[in-house]
Amino acid sequence: MNEFIFLYRGGMNNQNTPPSAQEMEAQMKRWQAWFGKLGEEGKLKDWGAPLQREGKHVAAGGVITDGPFSEGKEVIGGFSIIKAKDLSEAAQIAKGCPVFEAGGSVEVRPVQAM
Repeated sequence: MNEFIFLYRGGMNNQNTPPSAQEMEAQMKRWQAWFGKLGEEGKLKDWGAPLQREGKHVAAGGVITDGPFSEGKEVIGGFSIIKAKDLSEAAQIAKGCPVFEAGGSVEVRPVQAM
């Protein structure tokens, strides 16, 4: 099995009004169910974690500015590490992600062995 990182872009972080407690609970249950299924199938290496909205951008020469700079729909909101046979299988796994229900997307990237 190879490892792939799923970068979750957009989704609930893009809404102008925060979701209600009931909406957040329902969304969390969908994520837990999806991760549970991946775990049972031996496809989940690490749940990963959500990321906070603020950050810093460090450029060559030590220049530090506020970030992230992506449009709201492109901001990475979290990540997971998934195990799959190849990139095609990893992309198929990503199709079941709950982030799509909130208008987000998943970037699937192979982890390069060092």
